[in-house]
Amino acid sequence: MATLRQLEYLVTVIDTGSFTRAAELLHVTQPALSHQIRALERTMGGPLVERLPRSIRPTPLGRAVLPHARATLADAERLRSAACRTTGLDCGELEVATVYSIGLGVLPPVLRAWHRQHPGVRVRLREFRHADELRAAMAAGQADLAVGPLPEDWDGPVRELGVEEFVVVLAADDPRAATDPLPLHALADRPWVHYAPGNGLGEILDRACAAAGFTPRSAVRAEQTAAVPLLAAAGLGPALVPANIVPPGFDGAVLRPDPPLRRPLAAWTRARPDPLTTAFADLVAERACVLPEHIRALLG
Repeated sequence: MATLRQLEYLVTVIDTGSFTRAAELLHVTQPALSHQIRALERTMGGPLVERLPRSIRPTPLGRAVLPHARATLADAERLRSAACRTTGLDCGELEVATVYSIGLGVLPPVLRAWHRQHPGVRVRLREFRHADELRAAMAAGQADLAVGPLPEDWDGPVRELGVEEFVVVLAADDPRAATDPLPLHALADRPWVHYAPGNGLGEILDRACAAAGFTPRSAVRAEQTAAVPLLAAAGLGPALVPANIVPPGFDGAVLRPDPPLRRPLAAWTRARPDPLTTAFADLVAERACVLPEHIRALLG
């Protein structure tokens, strides 16, 4: 039977295309590596790699075995991570789900603090376009913890983080740049910097404009959420964005909408979070900044 070590050796040899390089990465001697590959080939019933003059490539049998080897190693890593999670906070992997804007504006300082405090714990960040997709992923067990808009009727623990402010962004020389707060209906005749279809922020813009009595026309639809305030500052049109995604040193005009537009944020988990997930939720509640200082300064 193939061992996990043999499978790891095979994957590394194929990925690097070199026994020499693979031995360096695995911290073993090249003869020991070659011996384990030959032992695995005997178990599999044929050669798995072909030695070329300057590289290594998998044989047809090697190509057939490779995806199963990767899957077995991934399963073993998940098992190790699960064991670590039950015994302490020094190792393991944490899956955090969020929406694009929160990944840009709220989580970076949290992740930086987490890495300093728990360098042995890896964080896998899963980002979604829409709060509905975020909730569905959590319900399906695809992440350990979600950070995003406050969910309704959620069965597990919910930690409220504060209220996210939305702002209107214009070019610095726009005639309306000094109108603060700025009624959205004053921009009814403008083409807007909008969001790509499926982005939940686009729905927020459409609802806010509908409440102001108009439907926003699109000057451009941005795939990347981070690009929206930059395009607005460049003069392509007004934008409505979460204040926390406006970067420091921003050279556009940042104005409060009238009436104000806000949404509550929360960190939430499934019914029985493990100690690692609870520790991350505690850190989010402590470090999450929904209105950064540079935005407070811009808004006066």
